[in-house]
Amino acid sequence: MSAITARRTSSAAASRGGGVLPWLALPALVAFAVFALIPLIGVLLLSFTSWDTLGEIQLTGLESWRQVLTDPGLPHALWVTFLIMLLSWGFQTPASILIGVFLAGHQRYRELLAVLYFIPLLLSSAAIAITFKALLDPNFGIGAGLGLDFLTQDWLGEPGLAFGVVIFVVSWQYIPFHSLLYQGGVRQIPRSLYEAAELDGAGRVRMFFSITLPQLKYTIITSSTLMLVGSLTFFDLIFVLTEGGPGDATRALALDMYKRGFQANLMGAACVIGVILVLVGLALALLLRRIGGRDPYASQLEGA
Repeated sequence: MSAITARRTSSAAASRGGGVLPWLALPALVAFAVFALIPLIGVLLLSFTSWDTLGEIQLTGLESWRQVLTDPGLPHALWVTFLIMLLSWGFQTPASILIGVFLAGHQRYRELLAVLYFIPLLLSSAAIAITFKALLDPNFGIGAGLGLDFLTQDWLGEPGLAFGVVIFVVSWQYIPFHSLLYQGGVRQIPRSLYEAAELDGAGRVRMFFSITLPQLKYTIITSSTLMLVGSLTFFDLIFVLTEGGPGDATRALALDMYKRGFQANLMGAACVIGVILVLVGLALALLLRRIGGRDPYASQLEGA
């Protein structure tokens, strides 16, 4: 009788919980609709209009889409965006993994180093851009102050150097966040795997490539998704640091959207680029999820 009563009690509790859970999710759904879904619908509708932000909104159909898709500046902005995405990913991922593995250990002063290294993530992108812009000034920056000729170059005046500076500053800001993800992933790896490898005579390098990296597969996918999709929205740092220059060397898609909408007053064209950014981000997220094969937040050892 007690077992039957317990089952009935648990069933009743589950049914009550099933009725409460949807209501608990309601605030999040409302916030998503207000701050994400409704603005996205508004951007999609404005992409079929012509509006200079002051006059009346005029419905123009696909005219804004035609202007953007036939503009030779769009392929260049897409190329710059994807180049920033791939190079920053290639620089951030190895560095984040190595730092995350190091911080997950038991080294001396590890806690202090973890706190100090996390500071860049607490600063705003605009503040970081202003700081690096001052440090790299060829006349009054750190190179001129220390008398180091190799640091007194026109870092933001040459296309190649400016692009490299953008990659470095972006990576410097976000590596701490991704290293924190990898630090958590490493700490979830069972110690028994390393103990078995030690008994077999495996060294640290062999254990890193044979145990640590495979076990971090889904952490890498999660980090890469955040990194690649997030790189589509790089605006404030690039705007303050280079304003898309020199020329259009660092004019990424998000910055191109701003310049079309708020400098050229072509809000319809800017909304078209906004829709393109959403579609590209969605495609990247779905592609990475498919590459993962399962839930990227699942454990590598789940079901083993």
